[in-house]
Amino acid sequence: MTDTRVSDAGVPDLRIRDVIAELERAYPPALAQSWDSVGLVCGDPGEPVTTVILAVDPTEQVVDDAIESGAQLLITHHPLLLRGVDTVGAHTPKGRLIHKLIRAGCALFTAHTNADSADPGVSDALATALGLTVTGPIESQPGEPLDKWAVMVPEDDTEVVRSALFEAGAGRIGNYENCSWTVAGFGQFLPVGEANPTVGAVGDLEQLPENRVEVIAPRRLRTELLAALRVAHPYEEVAFDVFEMADVPSARGLGRVGTLPEPVSLREFTDRVAEALPSTTWGVRTAGDPESEVRTVAVCGGAGDSFLDAVSRLGVDAYVTSDLRHHPADEHLRAGGPALIDVAHWATEFPWCGQAKGVLDDAFGDTAVLYVRVSDVRTDPWTHSAR
Repeated sequence: MTDTRVSDAGVPDLRIRDVIAELERAYPPALAQSWDSVGLVCGDPGEPVTTVILAVDPTEQVVDDAIESGAQLLITHHPLLLRGVDTVGAHTPKGRLIHKLIRAGCALFTAHTNADSADPGVSDALATALGLTVTGPIESQPGEPLDKWAVMVPEDDTEVVRSALFEAGAGRIGNYENCSWTVAGFGQFLPVGEANPTVGAVGDLEQLPENRVEVIAPRRLRTELLAALRVAHPYEEVAFDVFEMADVPSARGLGRVGTLPEPVSLREFTDRVAEALPSTTWGVRTAGDPESEVRTVAVCGGAGDSFLDAVSRLGVDAYVTSDLRHHPADEHLRAGGPALIDVAHWATEFPWCGQAKGVLDDAFGDTAVLYVRVSDVRTDPWTHSAR
């Protein structure tokens, strides 16, 4: 949980920046696509916050809902300002919303493709709603770039140097900290010229027991680790190696693949999708044999026709996503790809609102000072269908 100040009454004094910190921990901005726009759109991070509203889209109705609720922070999945603008004047539709939010003292924050790729993220929320056990992403992102540091250090100084590396951010692997590997050996050196050796003397060849300490560290921390190493190590010249580790797939990435507890027909699974997600005018459409068996399912919250080839290679039985187009869907089925289940864009991403609410409830629930609500405004744009 984020550290917060405590008021004179003993109640934690939450600020918008505190809420943002938790959201960015769950949905790191670095995961966003290069073309995306995520983060704080308007508002003061230093302002107090007691009420937060969550929604998929920052429409005028959602903004009005947040303001009428007295919210100081509106969190949406879709950005309000995705593409460059040269004005947010109140005479423009988006500018009018920005002015309305600022005048009401309500900040706007967006978690878009970073929430799509996070673990868990948008597609995890969709998979959970459909009763799937997730096995991994459709398209995995590499994990954070890592280095392996190998440091030679005298036996008596090993713990001091190791601790300094840990303090600088090394040695973290998943849910484990202070991870290292050590092997004993012998170091050799000959001080010459202006050397000022900690052990031995200029002109004398030295051999002494040393440990080789290996740790893993994020590549972005090289400067910090090198500084910490030089302060903690007893030698004038430190012997160390830094190896760039190969990229490996991570649990982060777009889309998710999962399994059902037991096989069902495509017809039954389509009904299950319709029951699990909020109803829309768009409805739930299926392409494929309604009586075919479904056990493995790929899902992608939002528009997902770019993954048609990927889900075919994965060999799943069905693919749930939105915004599928006629020709790509037809060609996909003709090529023997899995059955398709097409759902309204908003409906596939709406479960994320509950997931994000859970992030904030877990972080601040015991403070009893932050009220978090998912907006009940339906922002699916389609309002009527006719046959």
